[in-house]
Amino acid sequence: MVEGSKSDEKNPSHFRDIVTETIFGFVFWSLFYAFGPMIWFYPLNELEISGYEVYVVVWLSPILLIIPKFLTFIQNKWILNLLRLIMVACVGSFQAPDTLTRLQILALGNFVGMLQLSATIFSKTNIKRSITFWGLILGYFALLVGRIWFVSVSPAFNDVNANTAVVTVGLIACVDRLLLSGFDGQADDIPPVDPKQTPSSILTGVAFGSLLYATQWLFGEVSVVARWSVTGYPSPGPAPNPWGMVILLSLAIGAILFSDTIVSTSKIWWLLGLIGFLVLFYYRGYLSFGGGVLLALYIMSLWPSMLDQVSCTCPPITLTIAVVVYLVEIFFWVWTVAYNFVPGGVYTREHTDYLIGFVMLSLLVGFHLMKHSIRTYSFATFVNTSMPSKAIRLFLGLIILVGASGFVYRIQPNEYGHQLGEHKQFSAMVWTYHFGYDNRGWPSLERTAKLIEDTGADVVGLLESDASKPFLGHNDLGMWLGERLKMYVDFGPATKDHTWGSLLLSKYPIVESQHLLLPSPEGELAPAVVATVNMSGHLVNFIVVHMGNDRDDLDRKLQAEQLADNLANSKHPVVFLGYVTSAPNSRDYKHLTTVGKAKDIDSTDLERWCEYIFYRKLIRLGYARISHASLSDTEIQMAKFRIPDGDDYVDNDKIVKKPDGIPEHVRFNSRFGEYKDGHSYLPDHLFHMSTPKYFVQA
Repeated sequence: MVEGSKSDEKNPSHFRDIVTETIFGFVFWSLFYAFGPMIWFYPLNELEISGYEVYVVVWLSPILLIIPKFLTFIQNKWILNLLRLIMVACVGSFQAPDTLTRLQILALGNFVGMLQLSATIFSKTNIKRSITFWGLILGYFALLVGRIWFVSVSPAFNDVNANTAVVTVGLIACVDRLLLSGFDGQADDIPPVDPKQTPSSILTGVAFGSLLYATQWLFGEVSVVARWSVTGYPSPGPAPNPWGMVILLSLAIGAILFSDTIVSTSKIWWLLGLIGFLVLFYYRGYLSFGGGVLLALYIMSLWPSMLDQVSCTCPPITLTIAVVVYLVEIFFWVWTVAYNFVPGGVYTREHTDYLIGFVMLSLLVGFHLMKHSIRTYSFATFVNTSMPSKAIRLFLGLIILVGASGFVYRIQPNEYGHQLGEHKQFSAMVWTYHFGYDNRGWPSLERTAKLIEDTGADVVGLLESDASKPFLGHNDLGMWLGERLKMYVDFGPATKDHTWGSLLLSKYPIVESQHLLLPSPEGELAPAVVATVNMSGHLVNFIVVHMGNDRDDLDRKLQAEQLADNLANSKHPVVFLGYVTSAPNSRDYKHLTTVGKAKDIDSTDLERWCEYIFYRKLIRLGYARISHASLSDTEIQMAKFRIPDGDDYVDNDKIVKKPDGIPEHVRFNSRFGEYKDGHSYLPDHLFHMSTPKYFVQA
């Protein structure tokens, strides 16, 4: 057991040190988790490897520790605080003037952050190592709790005000470290580890890299497990709010109660972790979520002992290998979904099972089968104070309490109370959302909510909407928009299903739904949601779908056939909100409208390729196309309908371009301007492409 020096007696609780290290941990994780999505922005826009992926090499900065005396150099009090200062300042990248500058500043922050981490976890000071370990863990929990209050978005990168606040707190922590004498600069005589007990740097690096990745992959945000286990209505499984609290508690319990070395290094514990992972992946609903809870206990329990093991190895070898393994795993996860756009994708397609196997095998060989040193810093004793100390436990409890308060504050009513109205009229909208980032790579959630409010849409189909992935930022777009707009949410196919997402938002209750993975033998998986919505007693079906790419002809043919069956077999009025990737009157278009027995909202609009709105057993009232104004890369399409009183009705067949004589409740919001031919390239959302149009009786 590690003993502290006499100087520790002056402040055995080290509460001030714990708080500041927690702040640095929060900053480190914020930068680390933000870097991947910023790199991904470029291939996302270009639909191919862009070259900007090379920026990931900054994570390999610990390789510099191979230089003699370099570790000692960065452990100098002044140099270490300079690294911290740079790291904190780089959080301000959110306020950079352009995307590339933001990426470069984030890259610098991650480069320096990895060096700062190296300097502290390999510190020559016993108490410094221990408090750094727990500060890193507490900082991780602080980030999770911050994301609860910011509804899954990282606080540091939510808006300018929050970003400034995080930088300010970080700077205060930097000043505190400079003013506090002795803590950073004092060195204890740490005896070398017995070579017989020294763990393998290579195997430890592999295990640490897998632990780092698994933690971010599944627990970088507390809603992720719920999105892995989601299924269709009427029993969609645990909702992220409030069930995310169960995940947060499980992680905390794992870190404190199950992290004892005897438990965390046990091979039986590894087997239970594997079982939890497999249940999460192969099952649905509450059983799947239960597997995620067990996995949360397991993954977080490894961190204290893993950090101990890492600190007893060769720094440049262990950390460099850990980063390489982490990068291989995160790129592999990208490849399982984006296989249609990357080299070698045919071998990784939908093979998350391979990734799970490698992660768990790495942890078994590199951690559970290793001989663990009797020397420990995570559980050390300093002047009769055992780590994690009472102060650390209380601080973690306070962080968890703040997280629970966030869920209580955000609690949603069982019913929103929207009513259809006497005209029995509703509007539907389809939009390829681009994962909640605008065309510059900045978060677009609040602007999106305002746009949807302005459209007045009752039902919204959002495509490319599953951002619950580490390389997309783990932002739960459905939860955020649902709470902000007071709408019901059907998340669509689970995040583990290797799609880009199809999301349904509705002002009216969703009573039943199916999540479909359409036939995709050649290209990327096409997700679809087929949902029944109860509009004040009137049941209406909605199909929200993103079909395959235009180059995958067989995929689109098979997908159109299945979707046509869904349309034709709908017992209720039905609206199709889809990304078809075909021209009007093409093979797939005709199959959907003829075999599917559906009408095009405007068959005279020949200037379409991607988005279409079809319908049946409804009376069309209006149709509009609204420019994206760089909020996404695709326009918004809208349609207005009236639910007929029975089967004996006549649809509106005359097109009207001027709103004169059109009832006010039918008109689209004039905030989007007036009828316009051709594209609108102005920086505001406006009607364009010969819309809006209204439909009346001839």
